Amino acid sequence: MKKILTFLAILLPLAAAAQTYTVQQLVDSALVNQASVKRARLGVEAARQQRKELFTKYFPTVSATGLWFNANQGMAKMEIDPKAMIPEQLQQSLAQFAQMLPVEALGALANPISLSMMKNGTIGSVMAVQPVFAGGMIVNGNQLARVGSEASELQLRLSENEVEKTVEKYFWQLASLQEKMKTIAAVEKMLASICKDVSVAVQAGVTMRNDLLQVQLRQNEVESQKVKLKNGIALVRMTLAQYCGLADDDFQITYDTTESILLAQRRDHQQALANTPEYQLLEKQVEAAKLQKRMEIGKNLPTVAVGAGYNYHNLLDRDHTFGMVFATVSVPISDWWGGSHAIKRKNIELLQAKEQLNDNAQLLKIRMQKAWNDVEEAYQQLDIARRSIEQAEENLRLNRNFYQAGTCTMSDLLQAQLLYQQAADKYTDAFAEYHNQVIEYRQAVGE
Repeated sequence: MKKILTFLAILLPLAAAAQTYTVQQLVDSALVNQASVKRARLGVEAARQQRKELFTKYFPTVSATGLWFNANQGMAKMEIDPKAMIPEQLQQSLAQFAQMLPVEALGALANPISLSMMKNGTIGSVMAVQPVFAGGMIVNGNQLARVGSEASELQLRLSENEVEKTVEKYFWQLASLQEKMKTIAAVEKMLASICKDVSVAVQAGVTMRNDLLQVQLRQNEVESQKVKLKNGIALVRMTLAQYCGLADDDFQITYDTTESILLAQRRDHQQALANTPEYQLLEKQVEAAKLQKRMEIGKNLPTVAVGAGYNYHNLLDRDHTFGMVFATVSVPISDWWGGSHAIKRKNIELLQAKEQLNDNAQLLKIRMQKAWNDVEEAYQQLDIARRSIEQAEENLRLNRNFYQAGTCTMSDLLQAQLLYQQAADKYTDAFAEYHNQVIEYRQAVGE
């Protein structure tokens, strides 16, 4: 029993241990679970299906038609006058021949005959039509679908970039708060040591009680900061868990604030421009505008198609089947009246797309330069914050020695301690800000 309890005592802490994630693991999780990325992936799939749908326009269209009808009277009616059908040359001979015919036959020849056909019947046909020339509508339509598919993939890439940037922002915000909590712990330990020394000095009558009160007030202030940090950490952790689709917000993140950070490498912004999804999307807009203009022209061109069919009917009370081949030519004559204006409109839209490409290309390069300036500034701020910590530590050490030697006041010592805490917090913020600016620059240059 003792062995079982020992085993459980080892197991329970392991089971209760929180999951630890790196920033890349959280990014991967968010890319799987974020709704915006899911929608973008569905958009990519929809564009692919549309491209496959338009590809079928290259093949013949096959249709089958069936019809049965029953009319209240024959659709084809006519009257035949037998006398009118007898030539004048035969009239005299017919008069002699009529004496030999029965009376009923003579009556029939004297009266018109009514005929009625196609009162009911069945019609059926199967047709296959192959487009030969459709004004480029099929070819350009398929190319336009290809452009749409490629544009949807670029939209997906933009959605993924936005998700990655958001996760990095939350991650380093959480890391910053956790590092500030570590600084609070170090400050608490430091103040506890000072408080202990001052308490002994007050009891010995060496130091005034006012010094002890100043330390205790500082401890209360740090305790208040600690409560706020705990709430902030809990809130950011919950936000990050929801954004990444994690089942539990009781997790930890791993990072290294002691790593030696080198300045990111600057890219050639002119060459990087073509790699950015924003610029590629603008190029797709220009290409789509060109194809839409061609399709508008194609609407006003003749269309040619060939086909074959098999038909059946029993309109004359007899089954009749036959096959046929045919060719059709359709020329839109009156459509050119409005079609010419539609083509001009599409040409204007093409010029607008080109202007937008040129204008936004300049804006994208400005964005790259600004992102690089922010990286350099963040790196410099990080270096300044690193030096400030070293200086604050030395200032705190000197003031503590001075206080123990009686050459400075408690206010000076607590001020030195506050400067140290502020320097540590600034380094933490600068560390997080540098990582955020690097991801911003990488995305700005299309990486």
